[in-house]
This record gives sequence, C-alpha cells and structure tokens, in this order.
Amino acid sequence: MFGIKAHPEEFDLEVVVLGSHLIDDYGNTFRMIEQDEFDIGSKLHTIVRGEDEAAMVESVGLALVKLPDVLQRLRPDVLVVHGDRFDALALATAAALMNIRILHLEGGEVSGTIDDSIRHAISKLAHYHACCTRSAEQHLIAMCEDHARILLAGCPSYDKLLSAHHREDYMDIVKCWLGDKVQEQDFIVALQHPVTTDIQNSIKIYGLMLDALVSFNKKTLVLFPNIDAGSKEMVRVMRKKGIEQHPNFRAVKHVPFEQFIQLVCHAGCMIGNSSCGVREAGAFGTPVINLGTRQTGRETGENVLHVRDADTQNKIFHALELQFGKRYPCSKIYGDGNAVPRILKFLQTMDLDEPLQKTFCFPPVKDCISQDIDHILETQSALAVDLGGTNLRVAIVCMRGKIVKKYSQPNPKTYEARIKLLLQMCASAVLDAVNLNCRILGVGVSTGGRVNPQEGVVLHSTRLIEEWSSVDLRTPISDALHLPVWVDNDGNCAALAERKFGHGKGVENFVTIITGTGIGGGIVQHHELVHGSTFCAAELGHIMVSMDGPECLCGSRGCIEAYASGMALQREAKRLHDEDLLKVEGQDMKVVEPVSAVHLINAARLGNAKAEAVLQTAATALGVGIVNILHMVNPSLVVLSGVLASYYQAPVQQTVAQRALSSTQGIKVMTSDLEEPALLGAASMVLDYTTRRLY
Repeated sequence: MFGIKAHPEEFDLEVVVLGSHLIDDYGNTFRMIEQDEFDIGSKLHTIVRGEDEAAMVESVGLALVKLPDVLQRLRPDVLVVHGDRFDALALATAAALMNIRILHLEGGEVSGTIDDSIRHAISKLAHYHACCTRSAEQHLIAMCEDHARILLAGCPSYDKLLSAHHREDYMDIVKCWLGDKVQEQDFIVALQHPVTTDIQNSIKIYGLMLDALVSFNKKTLVLFPNIDAGSKEMVRVMRKKGIEQHPNFRAVKHVPFEQFIQLVCHAGCMIGNSSCGVREAGAFGTPVINLGTRQTGRETGENVLHVRDADTQNKIFHALELQFGKRYPCSKIYGDGNAVPRILKFLQTMDLDEPLQKTFCFPPVKDCISQDIDHILETQSALAVDLGGTNLRVAIVCMRGKIVKKYSQPNPKTYEARIKLLLQMCASAVLDAVNLNCRILGVGVSTGGRVNPQEGVVLHSTRLIEEWSSVDLRTPISDALHLPVWVDNDGNCAALAERKFGHGKGVENFVTIITGTGIGGGIVQHHELVHGSTFCAAELGHIMVSMDGPECLCGSRGCIEAYASGMALQREAKRLHDEDLLKVEGQDMKVVEPVSAVHLINAARLGNAKAEAVLQTAATALGVGIVNILHMVNPSLVVLSGVLASYYQAPVQQTVAQRALSSTQGIKVMTSDLEEPALLGAASMVLDYTTRRLY
C-alpha cells in the first residue's frame, strides 16, 4: 500500500477494510491504517460473532452479500488480495464473479490446516500471482497457473521489516510492553492461533504452552489469538490460568507492526504457531519454537525448532531450554527487502486490454528456472567466496553455474585486514547484483584448512593463510549482509562443484582431487559429501605413500603433497636449478624470474631427464595415493582438478591400471572441465541448501 501510494501518477489506490480489522476485541486495527494516513473508502462489518466453524461460514456469506455494492461502485482495474484468510476468500470470489482482475500475494505456500485450502482456492480465482519463495512458485506452476503471470517477488512485509528493525530506541519499545526491568534477549514473544481442522487439540496445546511458559519464569508478551474458530475457547484458557494478572506476563490484543518487529528481533525466543515465527523471525535469527501442525510444510530457516506432537508440558519446556537465548544466521528465504518495487513493476506490465478469461497450463511445468525478464523475474544466484593463499576472490554465480561477475584482490596477511576486505567485496557484489538482475540467496565460502561447516568456523588453517585458525566466518558475514552463510574447505568445495556442475553430476560415489599449490580433495558417497567425525575426512594430500619420503608442511613425511603439489615441484625445480641441472641439451634454461613448477615441467617436455624423473616420481606418488583411495572408498570416478590436473591425468590412470586391484583398475580418472571449482563449489552450498529441523 505504501508503494502504490508513493506513485500517484501511476496508481489510484482505493482501500476497503472488512473483517476483524473493525472489531474491538481484536484491536480495531483499522485505526492503524488511518494513522498511516490511508483514506479508507469503505468499511464493511462482515464478522458474525461466535468464533466457531459456522460463524466463519456465515462471515464469508455476509461479506459476499456486502461486497458487490462496493466493487460495483469502485470498479477497480486490479484487486490486490493478500494471504489465506476466509474474508480474503470472500473478496476474491466476489471479484472473480464480477470480472475484476485479481493479484494474489503470497500464494503457493504450504502451511497446514484450512488455510491451505483457502490460499489455493484464492490462487485458482486470481489472474496474477506475486509469491515469496521458489517453492511457492513451483507449487503455483504445478497447480497449472500460467508461469508468465507469476512473479517471484519475496514477502512485502520484509521490505519494512529489514529496513526498520535497526532502531536505536528498540529497548524503549521493549520496555514499553514488558516493563523497565526487562533485558534484551531475556524475554519471550508468544503467539498461538487455533487450528480450525483440529480445534480441541490446538486448545490443549495452548494450555500446555502457557503452563510451560509459567514454569520457565521469563518475561513474556502473549498476543491474543486470531478470530478463527476456537479462539474464544483459547482466550478462556488463558484467563482461567490467570495469565493477564501474572507478573511475568503481558497479554495484548494487538501490537503495531513496527513495534512488533523490535520485539521479535530482540526476543530471547518466539513460541507458538504463527506464520511470523517461521517467516519474519528468520530474518533476525531469532530462535523459534513452532508448536503443532498449523505451519506444517512451511519453508523455514534453521532458527525454527518444530514440536509437532506437543502433547506434554515437559516437552515444550525442554524446547524452551534448547532454544531460549540462542542466535541463528539471518535467513532470507521469504524475501530480501525489495518485494514492493518488483510488485509495482509487475502491476505496470499488466495489459488491461487483454482478455480477462483466465487460462491454465496443462500439464504442470517441472524444474523450471525463472528467467522471464518481461516480468522482472531475477536470476537466482549465490555469492561465492574463495579464500586462497594468494588471492581473495568473490563471484556472483547463477543457478546454472555461470559466473556473472568476479572480483579479485590480494589476500591480506592479517585477520583484521582480511575480514574487512572480504566484507567490502561482498557488499559491493551485493549492490552490483541488483543492477545485474540477480537475486542473492546466500553466501558460500571456500577456504583452505580444516573447517567445521556446521558452525561456519575455520578450525585450523594451512600455512599459506596466516592468522586463520579458530575463525568464525559465518557470523560477521551474516551480520553484515543479512544473508545465510555456508563455509567449507576448498577440497570439499571442488567436490561439490563437480557434483552440481561437472563430471560428478548424477554420480553416486566419486572423489575429487585438487592438484595445485597443495593437494586436497573431497569424497562424495551416496550423493553426500563426507566430512568425518572431526571434519578431517578427505585430507587426501596427507595420505602417506612412503615411510621416509620428503618432509611435508603438515610435519610428517612421505605425504602425497610432499611429492606432487606445486610447492613440492617448485622445491625440486629450485634444487635442480641450484645444482645447474635444469638444462636442456647442455643449454641453460635462462631462468630469470623465480624458479617454479612451470620451469620443471617445461624442462621435462624439452627432454631434461632429471626433470622427467622428478615428475614421474610425483605422478607415481599421486597415482599410488589414488590407488589407496580406490581401495578404501571404492568410488566409481576420480576427478582431477587444478592447474596440474592435465599433466597428471595420463600417468595416474596408468598407475591405477598397473597397481590397483583388478576390480578397481577400470575406474576412470578424468580431468575437470570446470575453470573455477572453488567458486562454483562455494556457490553450490547456497544453491542446493534446504533445512528442516524436527523435534
């Protein structure tokens, strides 16, 4: 509404208010609309009191009796209908029968209870759709809605939510509702609604929740339930337990949205079954306990703990113990704060002269990637970060694996400078993504060393990256960008890149080995990456192939990395050069720049026997290590990645054929076709991620 009102030259806004907005027991919230300086053209009292199933039906019928006069008078070009309330169903029904175009907001979602049926019924009546998530978009397509009339916009409330939650006076708001003694993240917001398809059980859960909150002994703001059938009984339960008089509780009918944002953002926990818990609260990382089945099927961030069968007070109390006071990465599953501009552009593209008859698309479209520029459907993308020993690189990567834009800077030597530069580069990329028509879903980070991907922490770094042990990467990036963040080491990311975009696509078991400055890799078993109990799985460069071989940077001897890595080859090249043996047919190689592995490879190609011997030893060591891998995990494919991969592929395949057990000799060793495996692997963590937590 604010967006439409801000463009009077494009739109003429008419506001119709009906339903519970006009009822005192539910806060007379139409006054909030008036306080926001909107002119309400019509107020329709359509609620039949009773708060049971029959009253809901009668309320829909009463709305259908009153709405035609208003719609006949206004004759809108487009009617915007939001959500899944029963009064919204009446509005959509009346408009469809009166040949008025309908734009439905937030359709296609799945949440459980009668709300699903109402939401999908409105979607079938609507001519246009602005949905919040990719899954919702896919559901609408599967429901045979015309893809050309679906906009993946995000949730409009996120626009205000993300821009307004950073307020300096937030504690004043919290204290206004819960008293002067309350502390930040030391209070609870409770909001539980009736489940119209299982009223008695939802009332029971409500009572158990209140008992658990009393026992938990924290300041709690309890909001009254909505007007659905069963709400009156829930209010009776609350009053019977004396919640309104309890010193730890404040029970209210309504909180203005801007203030409610502050309360949810800074709460120690939110509990109940409101969609706010599984949608808006995720944007702040606020821990949420979702009780019962009302939100079954909703997409959620990792901040949500589901208590599906909330049949005891102790179970709910234990959930409070698990969640209260935690903080989670910010989630933008439902929006990035730019939904309103997209919807306004969508409205501007509507051809009001085209036939009104709605069309359906049969059969359902599967695996569709939105690329419709006419309707501002942006390319779903990830922000990929590669923290290497030399350079710090950031890239915008789209769903198909195309690198839209790449940024590179020398990697600073200190932690503070590195984090500062990383955040600056990411922020610049996020801004550029808007102009490039890319929607950033999250951030994936590939880094050297041992990583705990569950916590987003670099546990131990390689010697190539200084001041990079026990480093929490997820928190500062998530806090700065308000995006979910995933972190893994570069070897695992290379394997993920192959699984999504390369030779490993569709392969159940394979191994990727990076041959570069060091030697690393990743193991995929049953389509899943293997991390190990201490996140040390797939340290393939440190498989020992000799008891007394050259010293490795890890402190051991005889590792593959000590033979076959770029550093090992550079060491041998320098030794031969110092001994005046890096020659071809008696002539100096005239090495001017610092000696590197390239000089060794060039000398071998020109016939230098010493260089050839070094490279043969390196290739054999790598081949023997790969034979060991084949005998341990028995993959069906080995992919060599990195700058040395093309050189090693043939001799490694030969070593496998000569030394592996007969049942593994035929396993193919391939060279990766991916130019940027670290960046693509980091992106794939974002593009493939979904989370579900059940309790």
